[in-house]
Amino acid sequence: MAITINGSGTITGVSAGGLPDGCVDADTLASGVAFGLKSIQVFTSSGTWTKPLGITKIKVIVTGGGGGGYEDGSDRSGNGGGAGGTAIELIDVSSVSSVSVTVGSGGSAGNPGSDGGTSSFGSYCSASGGQGGEDNGTTADAIGGTATGGDINITGGDGDVNTHTSYVDQEGGNGGCSFWGGGGQGGSHTYTGAKTGKAYGSGGGGSGGASADGNSGKAGVVYIEEYA
Repeated sequence: MAITINGSGTITGVSAGGLPDGCVDADTLASGVAFGLKSIQVFTSSGTWTKPLGITKIKVIVTGGGGGGYEDGSDRSGNGGGAGGTAIELIDVSSVSSVSVTVGSGGSAGNPGSDGGTSSFGSYCSASGGQGGEDNGTTADAIGGTATGGDINITGGDGDVNTHTSYVDQEGGNGGCSFWGGGGQGGSHTYTGAKTGKAYGSGGGGSGGASADGNSGKAGVVYIEEYA
């Protein structure tokens, strides 16, 4: 009898003649065995990851919170917030039962906008939040967050800088893009206020003037794939 494991991890049995007494048929063995991705857990707020039965390895994606956009209090436009960084790590959890999870909050709009919070998966890896946006007198972008401890560490996108052109044409900078997608659109003085960060960890849009205030960044996330 030969046992074959194919590319998808399925076991199939090939028997030539009968089996000796006490042996288990390969098809019977295959019916109780499964390999590969078994489950996913997603944390959008802080908590504790508890290992499910049979899990030996996990892939963790940790993203910090997005920075808040500049909040105008007069007739000034401002910059969007930076996005949180992202750490990606494969972890052997054979001897681990649980891990503390921290999810960084999104920064609020302000003058300047506040920074996003740091997300982490225990002591394994962490990702800082994006910087809050400042007014258009600051030419530097709101810098994206960084990451440490991952097999791959990704810096979040910077928030866009806006240049004041005229009272009518003021437009705020867009929030920075995170690993998961785009940030909030900047406000326009004559049309609409800025948008909150869209994807996990993305930055909030900056103010487009007194009638188009800035908005907050999106909270981070901790995403966990669980493998047998």
